[in-house]
Parts: sequence; structure tokens; C-alpha cells
Amino acid sequence: MEKWDIFDETRQPLNKIHNRQDKMVIGEYHIVVGIWTINIDNEILLTLRHPDKKEYPNFWENTVGSVLSGETSEVGAIRELFEETGIIANENELYFLGTIKEETAFVDTYIIRKNIKISELTMQEGETVKAQWVSLDKLNQMIELGIIALPVSERLLPLRKNFEEFLFNNKKGCTKFCS
Repeated sequence: MEKWDIFDETRQPLNKIHNRQDKMVIGEYHIVVGIWTINIDNEILLTLRHPDKKEYPNFWENTVGSVLSGETSEVGAIRELFEETGIIANENELYFLGTIKEETAFVDTYIIRKNIKISELTMQEGETVKAQWVSLDKLNQMIELGIIALPVSERLLPLRKNFEEFLFNNKKGCTKFCS
């Protein structure tokens, strides 16, 4: 059973644990992480949500998941990236894009540069079924077509400037952001 730490509206711990299957209480928040994986060619990794998912089945998304009780945001991001794609990373490879406060969650968004072939990815059973690398233009087209899960496109919008800055200022000759 997945358990989350609960925070108040200022992200102060409430010293409460929440069971994922239970309804969240308005005014209480958990931490969600989103990870955008970018390759050396500035392509963006998208995964296709499993057709049996309750919300947004067969929609494309970046890696997203909830931080488990006792984890930091960064540890949760690294775990989710590995669980959903098989990509191994460490915290110092993450670049923090920002936080968005939603009705019952603080969504921390990261970006990471990793070079991996689609054939080397491991899709998480019940979560992801397919993956592809896309250009920024292709991502924009997919958002316009409505085939990117709505929360993904909504969460990207206020972070778009930081996202594009990472893409265009930290590419092929990058040092800190490449592995």
C-alpha cells in the first residue's frame, strides 16, 4: 500500500501519513514529482500511459509519480524515473524547474539529460506501455492535438521558460547536465 507524507498549504509537514487509495482532504497536500528526460539531441522522452489506467489511458506523458512517505522530492523523482523507464540516475543529475501548487499536491518538476535508446528502456507493467523521443516542435503539436495527458501540459505551461532555457542553453557541449 502506497503511503504519502502530508503537508499544509505552506509545505510544512503535518506529521501525518496518507494511504493512496483514500480521498485527500482539502487543505492537505502531498508531493508529486514530474521528470522530463532530454537526450543529447534535445529530444524529449515521452511514455504512453497503460490502456487500463483510470485517468488518461493511452495518453502520452513525461515521468510522473507521487513521493512516498519518508522520501525527499529528489529521491522520489529518481525512483519514479527508474520504475517507469528503467533509467538509472542520481540526484546531482536533476535540474529543478519549479513547483506548482495544485488542489491537493505540490508538483516538483525536474529535468535530466540522459542518452538512452528506446530499446534499452523498461516499461513499468500497468503504468507505461511505449516510449518515444520527440522534438520540442513535436511535443507542441502533441499538446495541441490533445494527446498529451492534460495535467502534463498544464504543469509545463508555467515552467515553459525554464524548460526551454535548459534545452537551448545546456545541449550538445553541456557539462553539468549530460551523462
